[in-house]
Amino acid sequence: MSFLSEAEMAALGLAHLGRGVRISRLASLHNAANIRIGDQSRIDDFCVLSAGVGGIDIGRNVHVAVFSCLIGKGRITLADFANVSSRVAIYSSNDDYSGAYMTGPTLAPEWTNISVGPVHVGRHAIIGSGSVLLPNIRVGEGAAIGALSLVRTDCEPFGVYVGAPARKVKQRSRDLLALEQAFLQGAPANGAAPP
Repeated sequence: MSFLSEAEMAALGLAHLGRGVRISRLASLHNAANIRIGDQSRIDDFCVLSAGVGGIDIGRNVHVAVFSCLIGKGRITLADFANVSSRVAIYSSNDDYSGAYMTGPTLAPEWTNISVGPVHVGRHAIIGSGSVLLPNIRVGEGAAIGALSLVRTDCEPFGVYVGAPARKVKQRSRDLLALEQAFLQGAPANGAAPP
């Protein structure tokens, strides 16, 4: 994977660019002035980040894997240490599928009925491959969303959710919170030398 240089990333005009950020040359960022990316985060090949008025806020040590998209008029937040697996779609706005309105971005707003709402993915949450997150949801800290899930409602912290629509099936361990503290203090992981 080939990443943009620091100068190339600075030229994007992001609202905030943290230290050690890596953005693939094959990623597309639209309305970069409304995108914030924290330290040590990574955006992989073929990702699309299209920020609306609400913007996109990516925390520290966040990974957005290949072919994922973050799109919409509302705010999208990926908190520190969140992970978005490949082919995930996160939408902060959505067309009305009822048939009472027309759909699509080629139409003036009076012909459509677009719902807009924030999407918040909490610290240490992981979103499984191929999952879709719709507007007006909060994925709690440490929650895990299984592959190919459809998230339409809030997910509790450290819950494990699967399916379409996603439903809670069990609790996830909180051990990673102690690992986070050790990582932030520079302690070695599994006996290895610190980074």
